[in-house]
Amino acid sequence: MTNAIVIESLKKSYGAVEAVKDISFTVQQGEIFGLLGPNGAGKTTIIRCLCTLAKPDSGRLEVGGISVLDAPKAARRRLGYVAQEVALDKMLTGRELLELQAALYHLPKPQGKERIEQLLTLLDLQEYCDRKTGTYSGGIRKRLDLAAGLLHQPTVLVLDEPTVGLDIESRVIVWDFLRQLKAAGTTVLITSHYLEEIDALADRLVIIDQGKVIAQGTSTELKNRLGGDRVTLRIREFSPFPEAQQAETMLQGLPFVEEIIINTAQGNSLNLIVTPGSNPLSKIEKTLETVNLPIFSLAQSRPSLDDVYLAATGKTLMDAELAAAGSRDLKAEKKQQMK
Repeated sequence: MTNAIVIESLKKSYGAVEAVKDISFTVQQGEIFGLLGPNGAGKTTIIRCLCTLAKPDSGRLEVGGISVLDAPKAARRRLGYVAQEVALDKMLTGRELLELQAALYHLPKPQGKERIEQLLTLLDLQEYCDRKTGTYSGGIRKRLDLAAGLLHQPTVLVLDEPTVGLDIESRVIVWDFLRQLKAAGTTVLITSHYLEEIDALADRLVIIDQGKVIAQGTSTELKNRLGGDRVTLRIREFSPFPEAQQAETMLQGLPFVEEIIINTAQGNSLNLIVTPGSNPLSKIEKTLETVNLPIFSLAQSRPSLDDVYLAATGKTLMDAELAAAGSRDLKAEKKQQMK
């Protein structure tokens, strides 16, 4: 298939911080492609370089066969970009904002008017379009932002965390709209830290961690590579590490246990990979009873994208999110102390 996006050996640093270390992937024409990873993984930096908003240190970027670095204006004509943060003029109505955006794209007035009406209908915005955007809810604002990014009918739409902070109803509306765009032939590149969002929408994906690709493929392929079922076990709500090690020692000898990872970020919980169809839960309970280790929680599931992330990094996506949030809070505290 034809590649709509090519990113090859992309590197980008901000001072001493390597935001993107060496990223390569391709996006095929007409697919929804996901960039999954925690905040701070490098997702936004990747798309900012792709959309000509940041200059990479090195690497090759193409949109529809056009070099982003050599012909940025031509690349931008093929791109629609919707940032994570929605910035709307609160004094304008939705229709006025779209008319302004159409003028910035140099669309002829008749064509711009027709396109605006199409998008207002597609995104179910007719009820709101003549109200000032300052009165909009977060979901309506995001849908208007999507309309603005699509006015010039780009062949590639790039979305940075398109549903962050939205309620379930608004998320479903956005998801359905993205599926319509794909059906019409638009290529969609979407970044997210929501596992279920990428699982539900993306034809293929890459998982990013600390500026590197740690896995890529279809969701089904990535999960199938992990093999057996997953069992999550906690001895106590916050298990002492020696007890977690003791449980690991006791369970390692069981024939259906393929691998055990102690997740220190989540109260020393144990993540087990077990043979499918082995009915492991009752056997794990009996084994731990023999050494008087109490079970706080025990659950079995098929592999998920979070398991893919755990297998590659030793932590869950939620753990990485919490660590990133803690790092940001610490930096903010240090800045405050320096004032």
